[in-house]
Amino acid sequence: MDPLEQLLAERACERVVLDFVHRLDLGEPSSVAELFTQDGIWEWPAPGDCRRSEGREQLRKYFGSRPADRLSRRIMSNIRVTVTSADTAEATSYFTTYRVDGYTGGMVPPGAPVQVGHYQDAFRKVDGTWLLASRTLFLPFGGPTTRLPG
Repeated sequence: MDPLEQLLAERACERVVLDFVHRLDLGEPSSVAELFTQDGIWEWPAPGDCRRSEGREQLRKYFGSRPADRLSRRIMSNIRVTVTSADTAEATSYFTTYRVDGYTGGMVPPGAPVQVGHYQDAFRKVDGTWLLASRTLFLPFGGPTTRLPG
């Protein structure tokens, strides 16, 4: 793979990582499923809660089940993509999540983040498009989501 192809592959995978959080926070959460391969996997292994969704339909259902009154903002950083072949890549990315339930509009006083962790991703190029083949959550810092009064 020549350097330009590698750079383009890295950037395409970075964009998938950023599109993922954009869709969760500002878009339609269930559309996150379209960023995965048909057989894509999202999981939170032990010591997490062992949650796992496999395939676009399960992913659409899982991400689409978020409460309608949830306000979240995720900050992604340290996105490191390694292209492993012309059609595969891996990445590690760090995130911080601010989240409340019961949101009805306006500005919310800032609080501590409810999650700080990282993702391990595997990408596969399908019909010229880079997609998540798997996304694994690692969450060393986590707490409950606050419910706003109202």
